[in-house]
Amino acid sequence: MSRSIDYGNLMHEAMRGLIRKVLLDVRDNGLPGDHHFFITFDTSHPDAELADWLFDRYPGEMTVVMQHWYDNLDVSEEGFSVTLNFGDAPEPLYIPYDAIKTFVDPSVEFGLRFETQSGDEEEGEATPAQMPATNPAPVPLADIETVEETPKDAEIVSLDSFRK
Repeated sequence: MSRSIDYGNLMHEAMRGLIRKVLLDVRDNGLPGDHHFFITFDTSHPDAELADWLFDRYPGEMTVVMQHWYDNLDVSEEGFSVTLNFGDAPEPLYIPYDAIKTFVDPSVEFGLRFETQSGDEEEGEATPAQMPATNPAPVPLADIETVEETPKDAEIVSLDSFRK
């Protein structure tokens, strides 16, 4: 039986670790300068926690913004919790890292997109470290609908060129 290096899942793990390190720094030191985050996540992920009314409004995915007001940021190995303001109603959220679909900091033209690769594995089969078969790729900031004032000429590096 031949063994191969699973670069997709290794990148997945590394990019989730990058998000964790960024959030740890924000927890400890606050958001520096103009930095802010647009985080799109799968609201139906089994470990995601959000108010019923938010889930009813966003049953598939939701984009949250961490910028001017956030509270109770707690960062763990598996995900993070934060209280955000939804129309003058503070609501706690828990977002597992593997529920994140995009993570964007438009202030520095940085973005990640985690795309699910269909057909790579049998349904229900676990991948290493119990992570779904996803491959992170930098996000063209112009593709993020909620980021309208972002310049369209951001430099994007595609990971597809490194795949077989």
